[in-house]
Amino acid sequence: MSFEVHAQGAVHVFDCFACAIHRMAPICEHCRCRIIGQGVEVEGHWYCGAHCSRAEGMVGIVDKV
Repeated sequence: MSFEVHAQGAVHVFDCFACAIHRMAPICEHCRCRIIGQGVEVEGHWYCGAHCSRAEGMVGIVDKV
């Protein structure tokens, strides 16, 4: 029971969600964790949250709670 994920012009085939997440989830550019769920994108860079974006020198980013 495989499934396809179509993203950015490519087709990826997976047999479980865990594999799809591992392959497709962006990586925080500060702490290097996989961003599963809500992350923040600042000027083309991905971070897991405001804390990591601020640690990389980005300003004005606020986590929503």
